[in-house]
Amino acid sequence: MGPTKVLVVDDSIVFREMLVQNLIKDPAIQIVATAGDAFAARDAILAHHPDVMTLDIELPRMNGIEFLRKLMPQYPQRTVVISSLSDKVFDALNAGAVDFVAKPAVSNRAQLEDFVKNDLLVKVKIAAAAQIGNVRKTAMVQEQSHLSVNKSNLIVAIGASTGGTEAILSVVKEFGTDIPGIVAVQHMPPGFTKMYAKRLNDNCRIQVKEAETGDRVMPGRMLIAPGGDRHMRLVKVSGEYRVDIKPGPKVNGHCPSVDVLFDSVAKTAGADAVGIILTGMGGDGAKGLLAMRRAGARTIGQDESTCIVYGMPKVAYDLGAVERQDKLSDIAGRTYTLLNKM
Repeated sequence: MGPTKVLVVDDSIVFREMLVQNLIKDPAIQIVATAGDAFAARDAILAHHPDVMTLDIELPRMNGIEFLRKLMPQYPQRTVVISSLSDKVFDALNAGAVDFVAKPAVSNRAQLEDFVKNDLLVKVKIAAAAQIGNVRKTAMVQEQSHLSVNKSNLIVAIGASTGGTEAILSVVKEFGTDIPGIVAVQHMPPGFTKMYAKRLNDNCRIQVKEAETGDRVMPGRMLIAPGGDRHMRLVKVSGEYRVDIKPGPKVNGHCPSVDVLFDSVAKTAGADAVGIILTGMGGDGAKGLLAMRRAGARTIGQDESTCIVYGMPKVAYDLGAVERQDKLSDIAGRTYTLLNKM
């Protein structure tokens, strides 16, 4: 297997060349072309057939989001977006980008080298393995499910990584306000989780917010762990579920970690929980989901055919943590089915 062929698209000549110089230090990467705008990028895609494109959102003549919307239907392209702190990144993911990295405020060469090595290069390699045919599959309209049990102690826990922003939206938008309290970890850089929570809140019937320590987990509400250097855990205080968010070392290379959340759900909610593991690279969440299942919880894994990256759900399934695998469009309904049996 040869090196990953990469197209670098950025309107800044200086930043573009600095990216190229640092990416080619990895022998597994081959830069096949660079482009300063969407039109040059399109020509480069047709000429060089790159495996992955890195794309700046702010481009002259046509921005990166509009470019993706026009490009993807005809020429599906694994894309990693490089974005400053802006909710536009979620429009890019919705348009078909596989993942994104936060654009650094680079003040010296060492910082850029660190950004490429520890952020961009990792995402490029993950994107190279992504199943982009699964990025946009329009689900059939599902008949609305409802909760038929009246138990206040039920919990839904969700974990996701690459491809997860759109996958979580696909699931959560099907939930009504009767859904038990939801706690979720989506691997994401600091600052973006608050904007992501707002985006979900604006597009779903349930309330969604970035979690803060002490927030109550209640029906019709989802709490998303903040990106950064803190883990989120489920705790019980005076008989009520709440979240506790504290700094800690990375687990499975991530902070917040899905495993940390799922482990806490296993200990705190036991058999009164449903665990859902969605698309993502690596194995974060697999052991925690197994702990949940062993504690009596019901567990769901996204199937390979609808995953952008069938990593986390596969590791969990191979470990015996997943009770059943479902297509993304069926997970919300399955969640209600399992909850109604509790």
